Amino acid sequence: MIKVNWWERNHAWMLGLVVMLVLLAGLLALRGRHYLFFSVACLICSLAPAYWHFEHRHMQTRLLVFLAIMIALGVLGRVPFAAIPNVQLTSFVVIVSAIALGPELGFVSGSMMALVSNLFLGQGPWTPWQMLAWGLMGVTTGLLGRTSLRNKVGVLVVWGALWGFWFGWIMDLWYALAYVRPVRPASMLVSFASSAVFDSFHAMTNAVSLLVLYRPWQTMMKRLMTKYKLI
Repeated sequence: MIKVNWWERNHAWMLGLVVMLVLLAGLLALRGRHYLFFSVACLICSLAPAYWHFEHRHMQTRLLVFLAIMIALGVLGRVPFAAIPNVQLTSFVVIVSAIALGPELGFVSGSMMALVSNLFLGQGPWTPWQMLAWGLMGVTTGLLGRTSLRNKVGVLVVWGALWGFWFGWIMDLWYALAYVRPVRPASMLVSFASSAVFDSFHAMTNAVSLLVLYRPWQTMMKRLMTKYKLI
């Protein structure tokens, strides 16, 4: 077995963190100007290490195909419901795929669902933020899936509901940085509060879909993972 030291496993993340700290220092040096430029640069630094690790990871073809299928299902869970604000099954697919595949592939699957679905719904400056939000949903759920909580439907229902709000707050942050002037605590609070109804729709959709569909999906995913020896 080839031993990989800590730096080889984490140098991409550390370099990204260093660049983000430099960018934040530049933001302070410019006395708060160019919020959007620095936020997008930090966003890229947070996405790039995950894809660097994914690119250098040795994967079986069957696992890559399975990942592509999950991404396609996530896209299918969003596009047909586009006319109903924040009502979609993409977050449900992100959660169940992350529990099955782990945090790293959970991040990749979640962020790719955002990118691919926006090929149908429209790309824009919001796309990287959606990629980050669904990617974080995937990586945190992947970590949760490594514990016994993965078998507790009640916990996952609450987790999905919370992520409905957390996802909205990440998108609210993008909106505030892009369009709200001046950027102050009060204006940020108003921006976050204005989306509360839509975030509630997302949270409720996540909770109901997990409550109704998680057990059947969990059984199916376990069977596929065991049969094809994916992980």
